[in-house]
Amino acid sequence: MTRIFILFSILAVCSCTIQNRVHVGSLEIDSANLPAADLHLNIPGLRPCTNSKDNTIHLSSRHPVTILAHGCLDSTARFRALADVFAFHGQQAVCFTYNDRDSLMKSSRELISAIDIVSQHVKAGGITVIGHSMGGLISRKALIADRQTIVKSPDVNLRLVTISAPFAGISDARLCGSPTALILSLGTLIPICKFISGDKWHEITYASDFIRDPGKLLDKVERHVKIVTDEKGTCRKYNDQGFCTEDDYVFSNAEQYYLPVDREPVVTNIEVKSGHVEIVGDMNTAPLKLIQVLQKEGVMKMTEAGREEELKALLTKLY
Repeated sequence: MTRIFILFSILAVCSCTIQNRVHVGSLEIDSANLPAADLHLNIPGLRPCTNSKDNTIHLSSRHPVTILAHGCLDSTARFRALADVFAFHGQQAVCFTYNDRDSLMKSSRELISAIDIVSQHVKAGGITVIGHSMGGLISRKALIADRQTIVKSPDVNLRLVTISAPFAGISDARLCGSPTALILSLGTLIPICKFISGDKWHEITYASDFIRDPGKLLDKVERHVKIVTDEKGTCRKYNDQGFCTEDDYVFSNAEQYYLPVDREPVVTNIEVKSGHVEIVGDMNTAPLKLIQVLQKEGVMKMTEAGREEELKALLTKLY
């Protein structure tokens, strides 16, 4: 009975990995509003935010780049569609991909390498990294100063945006960080945690060094726009009678606010009433709340006057 209770408790850790696993997207992004590409690069970990099998990314060396880091197992598959919205506004974006079962430190090292390569080719405007959920943890860890591997490029300007990231650790994973639970499980807890969450199992708990010592952001990071989603009472799916059959609650506010992260001078906390998937868009909802925040904070350009209906049509097509 004890083992069953532990297993079902830990299953909640993967709540974001077992939902919306259908990968969606177009074969290409409309480049009509994008600057002309003079770079055609194959960078490990980076790819176009499309369903194309070609991983070559096409960029302008004279314009800033946005890197999108998805949540675990690309649970919010339509997060990639945000690249289309950036393209509509004349901004180039690429997607960072990683193995969800890898250590978060390993994934953040891969992101660091990708940022360094991009910064060697893109000489103007800097790089913005936007990470959702687990991707937010990876994105911030990639931009800290006190680690063995850091972003080396001396001239790059960096900006960080995190969305719904559990910086205080995942509450439902607390058993995986509990010495008492480990003893009571007679040693079976670790393999269960690892089976469910992969190599990151020990990093996502409140007791891990990854969480307890988040590190200081690099001086190159000009801003950290930290979007906290108040997910209480949100719904992801309704039945024909209008009753909620699947909620959109994954992380509490307490899991997202974290003083060692929030006290950084460059951090701006913005709380939004939104579900975990709703904030980045799903098959029923366009990410209007996210777009509003990104535009207000200067991460995404404001929509040109007279193009509102065109944007609305694009969002209907994408979401």
